[in-house]
Amino acid sequence: QVQLVESGGGLVQPGGSLRLSCAASGFTFRSYFMSWYRQAPGKERELVARITNGGGSTNYADSVKGRFTISRDNAKNTVYLQMNSLKPEDTAVYSCNAHSSTGWGTRDYWGQGTQVTVSS
Repeated sequence: QVQLVESGGGLVQPGGSLRLSCAASGFTFRSYFMSWYRQAPGKERELVARITNGGGSTNYADSVKGRFTISRDNAKNTVYLQMNSLKPEDTAVYSCNAHSSTGWGTRDYWGQGTQVTVSS
């Protein structure tokens, strides 16, 4: 059974930091690109950050560059999102995604999400 379980969300003041974790099970984690997405109320879901299966390459949304860092530990089947200098506009539900694309097709798995609220 595939599971992606996010944790680490919560309420934080502007300028603060949070570290999100996404623990994966039920699939070959090291073979999948991992991403964090977010969706704010009334807005489309957007890609926040992505990391390749080996961790050698990352990319970020322009809105979070220099503030957020994605990383992964393939030995622990976990992906992280370190969020610094948080702004009210970062408030959203953050979800992790596992993506694989091979000659056999594509697969996507999603977690349930964790709420991040940035407010004073």
